[in-house]
Amino acid sequence: MSTKQLLKVSTSGVWQGGVKTSISIRSFEPFIVDEPRSLGGTDEGPNPVEFVLAGLSSCASVMIALIAKEIKFSYDAVEFSNTGEIDLRGLMGDENVSPHFQSVEFDVVFETNESEERIQELKSIVEKRCPVINLLVDAGVPVKSNWYKK
Repeated sequence: MSTKQLLKVSTSGVWQGGVKTSISIRSFEPFIVDEPRSLGGTDEGPNPVEFVLAGLSSCASVMIALIAKEIKFSYDAVEFSNTGEIDLRGLMGDENVSPHFQSVEFDVVFETNESEERIQELKSIVEKRCPVINLLVDAGVPVKSNWYKK
C-alpha cells in the first residue's frame, strides 16, 4: 500500500456583476469567466463549461507528454478538439435533467510515425490516468474519445 501524495490546487474569484467573475490562479494575471449574451452574459470571456473542455484538452496534453516518455512513444505534434452537450433544462431548474454535460466528444490528432496500435495503447493509459477525463467519466458523462494520426 502506497502513501498518499496529495497535490493541493487553489483558485480565487471576485464577482464582477451579472454572470461575470474575475478568476485568479497562482501568480498569473486574473482572467474573466462570463457567459455569452444568449445566456445573460456580456461575452467578455469563456464560460465555466468551456473551461472544463479546455481543461480536458490541456490535461490530456500533459498526460500524453508524461506517458509518451514512459512508453517511448514519439510524436511531432498533437491537436485537440472537443464538444460537450448540455441540456439547458437542467441549468434552468428541471430536476429531471442533470445540469452537467450530457455527453462529450474528444478528438486527439497526432503527427507521428507510431502505429495505430501504439496510439490506442497511449490512449488507454491516458484515459486511466488523466484527472479531467476521469472527473467527467466518474460523473457519468459519456466521453467519446477519438485518437488518430493526421
